[in-house]
Amino acid sequence: MIARRSLLIGAGLLAGGAKFLDSKTNAEHTGHADHAEPAGHGSAPSAPSGPSARPGYLPVTTPNGATLHWKREGGVKVFHLIAEPIRQRFAPDLEVNCWGYNGQTPGPTIELVQGDRVRIHVTNHLPEHTTVHWHGILLPNSMDGVGGLNQPHIKPGETFTYEFTIRQEAGTHMYHPHIDEMTQIAMGMQGFFIIHPKDPGFRRADRDFAIFLNEWRIDPGTYTPVSFEMLDFNFFTMNSHVFPGTEPLVVRLGQRVRIRLANIMMEEHPIHLHGYTFKITGTDGGPIPESAQWPETTVTVASGQARDIEFVANAPGDWALHCHKTHHIMNGMVHELPNLIGVDPGAAEKKIQRLLPGYMTMGHTGAAMNMEMGRAENTPSMRGTPGPFGDVIDMGGMFTILKVRERLDSYADPGWYRTEPDPLWYG
Repeated sequence: MIARRSLLIGAGLLAGGAKFLDSKTNAEHTGHADHAEPAGHGSAPSAPSGPSARPGYLPVTTPNGATLHWKREGGVKVFHLIAEPIRQRFAPDLEVNCWGYNGQTPGPTIELVQGDRVRIHVTNHLPEHTTVHWHGILLPNSMDGVGGLNQPHIKPGETFTYEFTIRQEAGTHMYHPHIDEMTQIAMGMQGFFIIHPKDPGFRRADRDFAIFLNEWRIDPGTYTPVSFEMLDFNFFTMNSHVFPGTEPLVVRLGQRVRIRLANIMMEEHPIHLHGYTFKITGTDGGPIPESAQWPETTVTVASGQARDIEFVANAPGDWALHCHKTHHIMNGMVHELPNLIGVDPGAAEKKIQRLLPGYMTMGHTGAAMNMEMGRAENTPSMRGTPGPFGDVIDMGGMFTILKVRERLDSYADPGWYRTEPDPLWYG
């Protein structure tokens, strides 16, 4: 059996069949108004259905995700989260047994407005007890969600109700368990908790995206993450998807864009945007005053942090957005292979092929030409997907694309932005 830590040097993994099941999603979209011009918003929330929808109020788009439905009971917004095992497709060739909320990881985004009274029913369908901690939220001690300290455990089959008033500034926050975090968070239990300002014109954006950063160890040919891994991860995700499974961020030329980034896992992630400079406008502590904002092209999001970045989309094209740690934009990395760069296999390769037909030495000329070797079951390509020029985009993992267009009929994927290269560039 080929294992991640005992991989035969130079041998490709045997290709195996993979099942392609759509990820289960039973979360509903919330009822909020979206003022943006194009119709057909892809993953954007639906039209208003509740009395708290305000004129001009812009909901958040969670790529590859959803927003949690709520209903009003008296003066309270009522939500229902279900903690449960799920299977989610990270990419066309990678399905993963996860734990999540309402059929997905990250769980559906919860959106509220300053001053709202909120009631959240949490039902536990996991095989062990759980809780929910509202990360960064100012609330009564009994609602903070640390099992055994602030509340009794939510045992399998039980429902616990959290209720509190939103009494802090607008900002990007999170929710996650505070019991057996090594397992539950590592298996995907996390979600956005976003507070909008009372004044819908405060620092108004035209497009508002939320991306949860995560890392996983999933051994070749397996479906379940190794939850006790501490450092040696091999898949890095945006909203629990790896490129080319990540949805693009589609915006109209000239729109103001906000991207909310969150991370509660082990590693920090320097997220870099091509083609633009942006300002860091918020943290999990709230908005940053304009006088204290600074320009960047890369923002580091450490464990337990959230960061908001904003810019005006004034350059059309397809622009990369990715973690700048080189192994984090690969899929299924194996980290314990000897360095063969510059090694001449000579006659040794032919001798090995007599014993292992199809053997090919890998890594001695670099990795680019070896990324499409045979793969184990449920193992995606280390590379991405063919781009507009026919060549493969050598990116995977924590990578997506900002697609800026002058004209848009909808926020669905508009396809590739194709410009003919200047022939002088190529001599």
